[in-house]
Amino acid sequence: MAWIRILAVSQKCQIQCNNKTVDPTNPWRRFIKRARPTVLQLSPEEGLDPTTRMSKIIFYEDKNFQGRSYECEIDCPDTQPHFARCNSIRVDSGCWVLYEKPNYTGYQYVLTRGEYPEYQHWMGYNDSVRSCRTFSYDRGGQYRIRIYERPDFQGQMMEFSDDCESVHERFRHRDIYSCNVMDGYWTLYEHPSYRGRQYFMRPGEYRKFSDWGAVCATTGSFRRITEF
Repeated sequence: MAWIRILAVSQKCQIQCNNKTVDPTNPWRRFIKRARPTVLQLSPEEGLDPTTRMSKIIFYEDKNFQGRSYECEIDCPDTQPHFARCNSIRVDSGCWVLYEKPNYTGYQYVLTRGEYPEYQHWMGYNDSVRSCRTFSYDRGGQYRIRIYERPDFQGQMMEFSDDCESVHERFRHRDIYSCNVMDGYWTLYEHPSYRGRQYFMRPGEYRKFSDWGAVCATTGSFRRITEF
């Protein structure tokens, strides 16, 4: 560092801001290294930190993307000021969880990127969407979930890393009383073949079915959320 400071004040050292050209007669030239630009590259799989990714959803009051619309990029605990009903949706990016009632309560609907021209396309029970949240996840991440036949992680346990179209066929039980989501985001469904009420599951421990918003332990299927 002392050499650099000496060179900085030396009249014989000619440094151009962009090119850093050094006087060839300078006796210290061998200690001077040409500066190289540092380029940070992220592959599409690595991406940015999940919390910094942009999400975007557009709500429409009428079917087929007609009527008054509202564009949203962040969590919204009450959509009432923005639209009266919701009959179609476009998800440009991110994973969104819609709720039938304000403050993230009521029926849940998990939507990923795509177009939904009618509320039946997101398996909605009505045209009411009163709050929404957005989530992102590194697509290169792992997926692991453990389900239990009793509360507080008791009884028979089975671990999954892929989708399950029928809980009864693979787990031999129709009920899931507790669950440990170890990696990834998942959606639990009330009925087999990914039908019925939906429950969004982020990583964490769920000691009883009410922890994920269910009114009973009956679970027919579940699958990974892989599109964001």
